[in-house]
Amino acid sequence: MTDTLHTAPPRALRPFARDPRRWEKERSRALRTGHVCGDHEDADTCEVVLVFERTGWGWLAWPVPGEGTVPELPVQIGVLAPGATMRRRLAVCWLLRRPAHRIALTSGSRASVRLSAAVVGAVALVAAFYALGRGIRADVVLPAMLLAPLLTEHLPDVLDGRAVEHVRWVQGDAPCRYLQRLAGLQTYLIQAASGSDRDGYELRRSAEVGHQLLWDAADLLQTQAHDTRPVSACLIDRERLMVQLAHQAAQLLEHARAKPASGGAAQLDDGSGSLGSLPPGFERATPSPPAPALTSSPLKGSPSMTQAQSGTAVRARDVYLLFAHDPYYPGGGAQEVNATVVAADCLLHPRVQQPDGARIHDRLTRGRTPGEVIPLATLTHELGGGAGWPYVGDWEKVTADLVQLVRAAGCDALSLGLPEIARALICTGPNNHVRTLDTAAGHTLTYGPKERAAVLAEIDRFLACLVAEQDLWPGDGLLPPHFQQP
Repeated sequence: MTDTLHTAPPRALRPFARDPRRWEKERSRALRTGHVCGDHEDADTCEVVLVFERTGWGWLAWPVPGEGTVPELPVQIGVLAPGATMRRRLAVCWLLRRPAHRIALTSGSRASVRLSAAVVGAVALVAAFYALGRGIRADVVLPAMLLAPLLTEHLPDVLDGRAVEHVRWVQGDAPCRYLQRLAGLQTYLIQAASGSDRDGYELRRSAEVGHQLLWDAADLLQTQAHDTRPVSACLIDRERLMVQLAHQAAQLLEHARAKPASGGAAQLDDGSGSLGSLPPGFERATPSPPAPALTSSPLKGSPSMTQAQSGTAVRARDVYLLFAHDPYYPGGGAQEVNATVVAADCLLHPRVQQPDGARIHDRLTRGRTPGEVIPLATLTHELGGGAGWPYVGDWEKVTADLVQLVRAAGCDALSLGLPEIARALICTGPNNHVRTLDTAAGHTLTYGPKERAAVLAEIDRFLACLVAEQDLWPGDGLLPPHFQQP
C-alpha cells in the first residue's frame, strides 16, 4: 500500500512551459514569414505553421494560431526510442529539420524538385564544363554531373526512412490528447530525476521505465491509428503504470524534503513501510541502513553464510518466485489454489506494479542457481528480516498483480494447493519454525528448516516435470530488467 499523494498531478503540457519567452520568439518568427493562417483564410487551403519543441523523450509539434493565442494541443507528438544514443538523437534532428523548398517544373503540374537539387544541378553543370575543358574524360564527368542532383533529390527520402525506425509519432486530436497526458507524466519524471540529488537513482530509473511505457503507447497508437479499441486495454495499463511512477516520484521528492538535514530515514514501528507491510510470519527487525546487505542461498530456500551482494553479482534469469496468496478456486472447481510459482521475468510484466516488480526481480536473480525456486519469505529474510522491503517495493501489490496476471492467462505458472503446514513453512524464513498443538496427544509439534526444505524439494520436482517440455512463459511486452548500480 502506498502513501497518499499530496503533490498535485502534472498539468497538461504547454508550449515551452519552462521558457515562455521561447514560444514568443518562435511565434514572432512565424509571423514574420507571413505563413500563419488568419481567421479570414480557408483552413483547408492554408498550410499550418508548426513550431517543434524538442524534449528529453522526443518532440511536440505546436501549431501557431493566427489570433495570437497559445495552443493547448499539439498536432504531432514524436517519441524517441528508449536508450538515447547519438544515432537516435541525430535521427530526431534530421526529422525536425526545416522543410525543403521545392520548385514546380510547370505552372499546371504537381511535379517539383528540391531547390537544393536545382542548385546542385546548376553547380554540377558548370563543374562538368570546366572538367571537360581541362581534358577529363566525358564518361567520368557526365555520370557524375547527372548523379549529383539525383542524390540531392532522393537521398533525403532514404535517410528519412532510416530515421523513422528510431521514432514513433502520432497525429490527430484524439491520439495527441491521450499521448499528451502521458508525455506530461514523463516530463515530470525527467524533471524530478534531474532536480534531485537524493534518491537520484530511483528517480532516474522511474524516468527510464516511463520512457519505455511512453514508447509502447506511441507504438500502439501509431499502428492502430484507424481504430484504437483493440489496444485500449494495453493503453490503459501503460497509463496506469505511468501514473504510479509519477506518484512514487512525488513521494520520493516529498520524503526527501521532509527528511532532516542529517538525511536519516524515519523507520515505522508498526511493521509497515511506505511501500507496504511485511509478509506474514515476520516482525520488523532492528532498523538497518538505507542500503541493506543482501544474502544468497546456494540451495533452494536454504540459508547460507551471509555475504554482501554487489551491483556486479552474477544474475540467473531462469529462476522462479514462489509466493502464497489468498486461496481461489479456478474454474469453479473444488481444489483451491493458495500458492503460485512464476518465472522471475514475470516481475517485469507491464501489468505488474512498476518499478516495484523490476526491483524485486533485481533482488530475486542475484547470485542464484539456474532453476532455483525462491520463496518470497526467503527474500524477506535476505532483506534484514523485512527491514529492506521499503527500499525495494510493495511486495503485496506485486504479488496481487501476479495472481491477477496468472488468472487472466497473461503468463504461465505452477498453481499449487498446499496443505496448511506446507503453506505456513514457505511463508516463514529459512531459520524459522512453525509450531502446532496436537490436541489429541496433548503436545506441540514443531516444523523447521528440514521440513521446509522437503516442501521446497517437492515443489521443485513438480516444476521440473512441468518445465522439462517447455519453460514457464513470463508474458509479452516485458520491461527491461532493473540492475542496481554499484
